[in-house]
Amino acid sequence: MHTGTGQGAGTGEGAVAEGGDDTVWTSLPGGLLRMRRMLLVTIVPLLAVAAAAVLWPLAGPGWAALAALPLLALTGWGWWMIERNWRSWRYAERADDLLISRGVLWHELTVVPYGRMQLVEVTSGPVERHFGLASVQLHTAAAASDARIPGLLPEEAARLRERLTELGQARSAGL
Repeated sequence: MHTGTGQGAGTGEGAVAEGGDDTVWTSLPGGLLRMRRMLLVTIVPLLAVAAAAVLWPLAGPGWAALAALPLLALTGWGWWMIERNWRSWRYAERADDLLISRGVLWHELTVVPYGRMQLVEVTSGPVERHFGLASVQLHTAAAASDARIPGLLPEEAARLRERLTELGQARSAGL
């Protein structure tokens, strides 16, 4: 379904899917990538130091360093994987529904019909606020079909909430 080229990633520009589908996909802004990478380079080295500090008196400095190395290597691998995951997130506003595409190994495509939306929330925790980001959470009648778009700029999240709420009210009026 989604075969965007990746151009415009992080800028909010859309990528048109191939194969005759005229769905315009919107990428997530680069702030989400920066936030996740900052958390990675903050938390994993702290875990490596903690592991080394625990092992140092028990097994000696050599084993302590040896135990910390895989955690530090995990930082490099995580740096790459976070970008792959970030690039996989896209959303598209269509006439009757909202599409959310994500996933690197297991690709997921969530289709949320506007008429099924019951609640649209914009949330922003302390870390997200520090990076100037917000998430949009969509609630439907079926709990399993709730969807989320993370890492949006607050203005885009508010715009999306207003648009989805209006479309949801218009579509549910006919039910």
